[in-house]
Amino acid sequence: MLTRILGGTAALALFTGVITGLSAGTAKADYTLHIVHINDLHSRIEPINKYDSTCNAEDAAAGACFGGYARVATKINELREELDGQNLLVLDAGDQYQGSLMYTTHKGDVEIEMMEKVGFDVMAVGNHEFDDGPEGLLKLVEGVSFPVISGNIDVSRSNVLAGKVVNHVVLDVGGEKVAIISALATDTSETSSPGDAVIFQDEIESLKADVAALEAEGVNKIIALNHVGVKKDMAIAGAVAGLDAVVGGHSHTLFSNTEDGAMAYPTMVGGVPVVQAYAYSKYVGHLVLTFDDEGNVTAAEGDTILLDASVAEDPEIVARVAELAGPIEEMKNRVVAEAADVISGDRTTCRAEECSMGNLIAEAMLDRVKDQGVEIALQNGGGIRSSIDAGEVTMGEVLSVLPFQNTLSTFEVSGEVLLAALENGVSQYEDGAGRFLQVAGMIYAFDPSQPVGERISDVMVGDEPLDLAKDYKVVSNNYVRGGGDGFAMFRDAANAYDFGPDLADVTAEYMAQNIPYTPMTDGRIVKK
Repeated sequence: MLTRILGGTAALALFTGVITGLSAGTAKADYTLHIVHINDLHSRIEPINKYDSTCNAEDAAAGACFGGYARVATKINELREELDGQNLLVLDAGDQYQGSLMYTTHKGDVEIEMMEKVGFDVMAVGNHEFDDGPEGLLKLVEGVSFPVISGNIDVSRSNVLAGKVVNHVVLDVGGEKVAIISALATDTSETSSPGDAVIFQDEIESLKADVAALEAEGVNKIIALNHVGVKKDMAIAGAVAGLDAVVGGHSHTLFSNTEDGAMAYPTMVGGVPVVQAYAYSKYVGHLVLTFDDEGNVTAAEGDTILLDASVAEDPEIVARVAELAGPIEEMKNRVVAEAADVISGDRTTCRAEECSMGNLIAEAMLDRVKDQGVEIALQNGGGIRSSIDAGEVTMGEVLSVLPFQNTLSTFEVSGEVLLAALENGVSQYEDGAGRFLQVAGMIYAFDPSQPVGERISDVMVGDEPLDLAKDYKVVSNNYVRGGGDGFAMFRDAANAYDFGPDLADVTAEYMAQNIPYTPMTDGRIVKK
């Protein structure tokens, strides 16, 4: 029997239910807890290729696909069977929403159905759960049978979410109370659409308060299930006394003990293990914690598990996914262009330097509206979600790169405002933030070692230096124009029109006009 005690801002609610894999028993000197976790699945309901886009039939036949919910379900069920009778929690650190045609077509219904098939114990709210406003999160919260939590957001003023998102949950796992607390990145109001009624509190201060309240109730096993990114998770692990582990998301960071370039799984901050499992359904993490009788972690081990072709796909889910994909299959498989080489939309590149996918998108935007006198195109790196392989390019691949249904926005701003926008773009460079700007029609240099506000230099528009007093016509996407990713300086832009064609369509059409499209970088963004 599992008892869930959900902590809210107004009252505590009590739920009971049975979850496979949670064993009853008495507290022992050595208490072992298995945490199986995913994060940032981003609507990758179907398997993905090595570029994190939806896998095609050719790659599937070659055994070159990864992940997809059918593999996620298989692996988690295998772990449940393997750990039968032991103490097990299955956690999701947020961002089920947004990233494929499954989401843009079905608007959360598929993610909810698949999460229910897997049977998570707790999910953290991710920033993209707000992409369709508070109503989108409400749909998820009311659609699943497990708690969806976030501790540092106050939804009491929201006529949509008030009373729906709880602060934390306390689970009875094998006779021991295990608390799951959570924090969501405080810049979610810039990266998504929570609305003004959702109030964010500092992540560390919120988690400290939750730990103190739980310890006062006698709970001595506390896990932070966060959606704040690895850098903030490390800071939280070092600053919040009483935490026993941090299971994170948001930054799509790979922790692994076998893959080159990954962070160690777990990475210890003091005595607190921190883990994450990349993104897009490619991995499942398995953290094993051992506690002494006072609730102190005495050992932490585990690793991420790659969901490659060696992991069988759950046949029931495969059949259901095929059924759900039916209405979008024709559009997804329609060949729209050809690429002469890989077009890199890698997250770590497009949020830190000039990337070939950023150049493609920005050039496509500028080409579409250049007859209107537009000189500059700006694309936020965070809006680029995958790469495209060489060869035939399908509309499904383009939509995997640009899944947000953003439209072209044209507007006018001064050179001074443009400089402020470029500064904003590199203001969170060290965090790999999505506000990093890919451009067309201009070049710029930046020096991340300089203070914020003094990082940008050598800005050229066409063949001329940026004139701070001159007004420029700009094209971007409606998300950036509306102030997303910190670009509040664009909200009051002159002559703004936010209802142009879909950015994915513009990009596909530009590639079709340049067959085969040859990806390129040309030094338009220089890091000093």
